[in-house]
Amino acid sequence: MSAFNPAYAHVFVPGRLTVGLMTPMQGEPGLPADIDTALRQARLADELGFAALWTRDVPLMIPQGSANETAALDDPFLWLSALAGVTRRVVLATGAIVLPLRHPLHVAKSALSLDRISGGRLLLGVGSGDRPEEFSRFGLDLETRDVAFRAHWEVVRAALEPGPVAAEDGQYRVLPPPQSRIPMIAVGSARQSLQWIAEHADGWASYHREEDRQKGRIALWHMAQDQRSPGQRKPFIQSVQLDLLDDPAAPAEAIELGLRTGRHALAGYLDRMRELGVAHILFNLSRGARPVDDVLRELGTDILPQL
Repeated sequence: MSAFNPAYAHVFVPGRLTVGLMTPMQGEPGLPADIDTALRQARLADELGFAALWTRDVPLMIPQGSANETAALDDPFLWLSALAGVTRRVVLATGAIVLPLRHPLHVAKSALSLDRISGGRLLLGVGSGDRPEEFSRFGLDLETRDVAFRAHWEVVRAALEPGPVAAEDGQYRVLPPPQSRIPMIAVGSARQSLQWIAEHADGWASYHREEDRQKGRIALWHMAQDQRSPGQRKPFIQSVQLDLLDDPAAPAEAIELGLRTGRHALAGYLDRMRELGVAHILFNLSRGARPVDDVLRELGTDILPQL
């Protein structure tokens, strides 16, 4: 396997847990995020030492979740390109490109361009999508998205590998090959078996679960790697909705897909996640009550140094 781009080593550090952030970090449901605020917060996150800035791929404004909110998100590659221009170290990650809804050559071209523009800071997370309305609007079959995902993955994976530039049998490249391998992360199950993900992906991202359930999930991930990629330990990534309270001593309580907690309990939680084998946690701060800048500074000053 080819050596990875700088993003991989920055986010996945053996024996450590790194922390990233979902972007945009704040905004009103149904409205695009304020770009000046988003760029300022990206710069702050970079300065504080967060490992990655993530963004979602939401092709259509369809209400979703228990709150039935509508997301109005910019194109993920264009969005991350804007963040790349105001940051220097932080990794830029997609979580996740809806692979069956995009032509794989377009995905490959965007990924190669963003990785080159950012100096090797791209981590490409991809998923299969799950909203029937999107597949219907794009004229695609929801029930065969698992097949489309694997076919598109093969094309994108080949394009993101270093290799010869010459065309073979008319298979021209969309851009010259990268200097190093651009990591591809499976986000969610993508309607694939864990064994398939363990064999083909460079890591697996899933959502927050109660700790004992997550421990079992990670054990299954390790078992799948032992079966399909023996000798390797590919990273496990977890998303967490975080409502960080003002009181640092406040105990943790569960919320939907995450935690409401004070700083001290959060530090203990992160330590336990590291022991379970979580390599990277990405916090979604959009539903918290405190100003996002305050939360970023508290995390960056009092949590990240402990990791």
